[in-house]
Amino acid sequence: MTVSSSTTTPERGAATDGLSAADPAAGAPAAVDPHASHYAKSAGAGRRIADDEQLHEGRHAAPTTDRLSLPALTLGPITVDVPVVLAPMAGITNTAFRRLCREYGGGLYVNEMVTARALVERKPESMRIIKHDPDEVPRSVQLYSVDPVTTGAAVRMLVEEDRADHIDLNFGCPVPKVTRRGGGSALPWKSELFASIVKAAVTEAGRKDIPVTVKMRRGIDEDHLTFLDAGRTARDLGVAAVALHGRTTRQFYSGTAVWEDIARLREALPDIPVLGNGDIWSAEDAIAMVEQTGVDGVVIGRGCQGRPWLFGDLQAAFEGRHDRFRPTLGMVADTLYRHAELLVDTFEGDELKALRDIRKHVAWYFKGYPVGSEIRTALSTVPDLATMAEILSRVDRDQPYPGLDAEGPRGRSGAPKRPHLPDGWLDSRELNAEQKAMIAAAELDVSGG
Repeated sequence: MTVSSSTTTPERGAATDGLSAADPAAGAPAAVDPHASHYAKSAGAGRRIADDEQLHEGRHAAPTTDRLSLPALTLGPITVDVPVVLAPMAGITNTAFRRLCREYGGGLYVNEMVTARALVERKPESMRIIKHDPDEVPRSVQLYSVDPVTTGAAVRMLVEEDRADHIDLNFGCPVPKVTRRGGGSALPWKSELFASIVKAAVTEAGRKDIPVTVKMRRGIDEDHLTFLDAGRTARDLGVAAVALHGRTTRQFYSGTAVWEDIARLREALPDIPVLGNGDIWSAEDAIAMVEQTGVDGVVIGRGCQGRPWLFGDLQAAFEGRHDRFRPTLGMVADTLYRHAELLVDTFEGDELKALRDIRKHVAWYFKGYPVGSEIRTALSTVPDLATMAEILSRVDRDQPYPGLDAEGPRGRSGAPKRPHLPDGWLDSRELNAEQKAMIAAAELDVSGG
């Protein structure tokens, strides 16, 4: 199966009116290495590391070019022409947003995380989450689970009912409601549990040659790094690729992602694709990550919030082209409205639900553009498409792309957060009897989280 990079749609055609050549000199960050002392800090496991050192402040070195020819990404029988993956994000990467992103560029587009137990129990919201448009190929589903038996049952269901072409396992979510039950980014610390979940998924998916990948973080904190062990284990059990977010659970979304550890994982796993995630806000950031880590592709999370055209920029950069999307305010308003229309379809005609959902996207779309508080406030309570169209008609459509003000970090950030973990979780890499009992009862519905 080959994922075509062709994106000749009316929306992309309209947006190209706002293309301009990238200016490598504009706002280029200084080429510095903010993590020169990282390995000295993390080498001594068990030594308490101060909170300010957990943060990893700094900037990544700038890329040496604004374009880079990168081979297609191969995941078992699937070939992804543009080696870019949309990261699952709760309440964001639904069918509507995935379609919008696909209209700008090629790649692999993963749905919101769905809980294995909720899927096996066929809860309506979970069944909605795994739906794909008829032309969405490959169909990519991310599962969250803390139990190998439930994982196997969920994967078996996806395989036997032909609901997925690719399955990703979530070991990267740092949200407390997930980690406090031993899931997400907390789980790889328990090495046998991690291995059993991966093995169950790979075994069931292998019946129909469906590739399984894992997405994880560096570890729980600087004293409890797991990415190398977990990566090797996943490789040995037959996963098609490993994606690493260069932060710990404790970092949450703060500070700077440690790309050096992504490079270490790439070096440790020369025989399968390794994908990098963290601090990719532009095509130039993606190029820098590939240059500095040697990864086979990139995973895009918060950087595309309010910027679905980022996938067009990434495709151009990895095809060796200079062109970038530089939308006027009118183009942004049109894209925001189209996003709302697609959400109405996603929520099966429930216009009020769709318009409530679009509200959180408004600030991301208008980041850096001169849109007054009156319009922003009106959009924060918009009840229907007709009202939204009237509000958007008031913007100055000819306002040009604002440059750096529209770029850079967006979405969650903040300060490091103390990880919420089950009692005694860090005492051992293995589960004790109490934790085994807790895990057996922990598969509650956190779909989309």
